[in-house]
Amino acid sequence: MITVNEVRVPNIGDFKEVEIIELMVKAGDRVLPEQSLITVESDKASMEIPAPVAGVVREIKVKVGDKVSEGSIVLLMDSESPAVSVADTKPASNISKNVLDQTAPPVTSPVATIPAVVPPAVAIPAAPVDPLFKAHASPSVRQFARELGVDIARVSGAGPKGRIQRTDVQNFVKSALAASSAPRSSNPGAAGLPFNLPAWPQVDFAKFGPVETVPLTRLRKLAGANLHRNWISIPHVTQFDEADITELEAFRKSNSVESEMQGFKLTLLAFLVRACVTVLREHPQFNASLDKTGENIVIKKHYHIGVAVDTPDGLVVPVIRDADRKGVFDLARELAEMSRLARDRKLKPGDMQGGTFSISSLGGIGGMSFTPIINAPEVAILGVSRSVIRPVWTGKAETGQFQPRLMLPLSLSYDHRVIDGAAGARFTTALASVLSDIRRSLL
Repeated sequence: MITVNEVRVPNIGDFKEVEIIELMVKAGDRVLPEQSLITVESDKASMEIPAPVAGVVREIKVKVGDKVSEGSIVLLMDSESPAVSVADTKPASNISKNVLDQTAPPVTSPVATIPAVVPPAVAIPAAPVDPLFKAHASPSVRQFARELGVDIARVSGAGPKGRIQRTDVQNFVKSALAASSAPRSSNPGAAGLPFNLPAWPQVDFAKFGPVETVPLTRLRKLAGANLHRNWISIPHVTQFDEADITELEAFRKSNSVESEMQGFKLTLLAFLVRACVTVLREHPQFNASLDKTGENIVIKKHYHIGVAVDTPDGLVVPVIRDADRKGVFDLARELAEMSRLARDRKLKPGDMQGGTFSISSLGGIGGMSFTPIINAPEVAILGVSRSVIRPVWTGKAETGQFQPRLMLPLSLSYDHRVIDGAAGARFTTALASVLSDIRRSLL
């Protein structure tokens, strides 16, 4: 018997009124369970809404540009059995509903710059605003305007039906800069700061040779503004160290066959997550945040570890919740699942919220060290580079010898407003000690 079912927006955390940016099916299409139906975008991330069951699309109830929230009807579907609304299903036990006010990934690549900015001192044209007028713009464009200090109600939209686009905000800022008599900077590196810097170079690169202009992905645009904010507003210090993981790597390899039989790889990253939890317990100021006044430190008694994942669209940071309650095998299995969801663009907002400390690993790619950008409002992030075998002196000066040891480079960036240099050195020293002794890693 054919049943007409309503497909609704599922639990998307505390996000409301998210914009539909893509319709992935049309009336008459046959869809499978978990097949993506639409893509929505918040200020912080984009996500795909899946089909709860198999069936045939009868009618699309939304269009690109519409705003939806949890429970909003997306489409009607004909199926051979009653569908269970995704909105009514309970989230998996390992997915929390907690909300964090950032999803920006820790940086392992150059920060995306904003092409046009307005320092706070630049006068914005005081055009009259109709109090009944409501700016028509996507959440990402509104966020972009807020980052630049622009009242979006004063921006005229050149898009369809007067929709305000990113270029409209940029043009508004350029007009404000041109109208201002103050010799302020149009440098994208000075966004939001009263720096009197030289103007950003305007170069016709095509004069020097062939060029190609490639638009940034939505994820990179969203992440870029947050990363830029974090870099210029947090006094970063990076402590470099290394850990002897010779025994740890041998132990990992000896247990890899068992994990692969269970369908996942036992990676070094799982041990790193566990080791970080051990050290965070000993150094709680690294598992903390400044409150909004900047006068108090909020020390968290839970350990939700964000792990940067490289995807074709850019870096995302899914969060492993309650890492202190999970063994290395459990962590490895969850890391593999989160990585798969990230690359398939199946992460939900809740999967990227609530982190207390982050890890960015480039060990599978290379490099000796780097400076990761702190993922605000966290106060520290660990960067990990590729391990290398090199001779290490062991024993006393008279009786010791050089031995080949597998050394792992560590780069710890921390907020100097909360953590001083001595504490940063103690943290990396303690972490190296834990990683060098696998028994402590498994506690």
